[in-house]
Amino acid sequence: MGVKEQYRDYVMTGFVKRVEPVVADRGDGALLYDADGTEYVDCFAGISVTNAGHHNTAVLEAAKAQAEKLVHACSYVYYVPSVGALAEKLAQVTPGRLQKTFFGNGGAEAIEGAFRLAKRYSGKREFLAIESSFHGRSFATLSVTGNSGRKKGGGPYMPGVAFVPTPYCYRCFAETTPDKCDLLCARRVAEVARLHLSGDVCAFIAEPVMGEGGIIVPPDGYFKRVKEFLDEEGILFIADEVQSGFGRTGKMFAIEHYGVEPDIMTMAKGIADGWPLSAFIARSEIADAFQVGDHLSTFGGNPVSCAAALANIEFLESGVVEAAARKGADLKARFEALAKTQPLIGEVRGKGLMIGVELIADPKTKAYGTAAAGFTRQYCLEHNVLIGVGGNFGSVLRIQPPLVIDEKQIDKVYDTIEAALAAFAKQQ
Repeated sequence: MGVKEQYRDYVMTGFVKRVEPVVADRGDGALLYDADGTEYVDCFAGISVTNAGHHNTAVLEAAKAQAEKLVHACSYVYYVPSVGALAEKLAQVTPGRLQKTFFGNGGAEAIEGAFRLAKRYSGKREFLAIESSFHGRSFATLSVTGNSGRKKGGGPYMPGVAFVPTPYCYRCFAETTPDKCDLLCARRVAEVARLHLSGDVCAFIAEPVMGEGGIIVPPDGYFKRVKEFLDEEGILFIADEVQSGFGRTGKMFAIEHYGVEPDIMTMAKGIADGWPLSAFIARSEIADAFQVGDHLSTFGGNPVSCAAALANIEFLESGVVEAAARKGADLKARFEALAKTQPLIGEVRGKGLMIGVELIADPKTKAYGTAAAGFTRQYCLEHNVLIGVGGNFGSVLRIQPPLVIDEKQIDKVYDTIEAALAAFAKQQ
């Protein structure tokens, strides 16, 4: 029986209606190969995971060396060298005074743990989150997810959560533009907290750049304005860097673009270049609020994954993050130039190699270009380029390749998407 038949008969594929018809056999850098040898330029990186590239030699060698010595011992029962070393490294590379880390397995687990720590430290129970956000598929993370499409069929959800307007300039209800933004979305945070919750707000959680929501980039002053209110009210700021971290946006962490220090930060995806690992890090006084028995993870802080993460971070620090910023700026500029002649493109946005191209059906109404995005994704697949689609209505092309993608591969991605949009426009 082939793998496609095995998936059909034995695998629960609850994430998508259908799995892409690609048998992922091997990878190398920004390339992914089907079992039949077909080569694809991977512009989705396993949903923004393999930031250092497929089959990164430094990461693999570190993981192999650790696996030959110890695979598992439970890092919260025994001292494990790779765990301690990674925690120290994260304290060095994360912004501000973040210092102590708890390790888990996936992004949702990191956020659940961050919530528990925030409640323990603050003694409060309510949360603020953003409309159109996505934070995971567990009960608590879906409760603070504002993207309604991700929540269908799973309610009722956790009480004590209120949602603030999405800092989404292209579709701002105030009809502002990024260069003339009055930050009404930031000012509404205080209003929502005071009108829709009971004064027991524990934390505000936000993605510095919103991935599943459609690569939404908040305006420059947004987080500073919000943080002023949070500090006045004694509300913690949890930065969800699960998708935007580890060089993805041209800085090690996306919140660094805004000059704001989070109180707690969550990480996963790109932390270990594909090895399962997640983490949340906090200032010492917050981290120390955990009492004995409060939190545990059997596989969290797996020695092999932590060794891989250490090598991954060292690789990213070797100029890869800065290069990603340059590559992303150049590619974004090319799409912005295309938008001037291609009416299907409503807006191009992003930071580094986390780029969103929002497609529209009508420039006057900004009607969502869901059909165009679906067509483009399929066209790219048929022409050996893998991209993602996001946004509340599936109208945003998500371009999030491994950061090691080269110029020739970038040219292929751009040329293929340009051709796809032309082909869709021609058939209308």
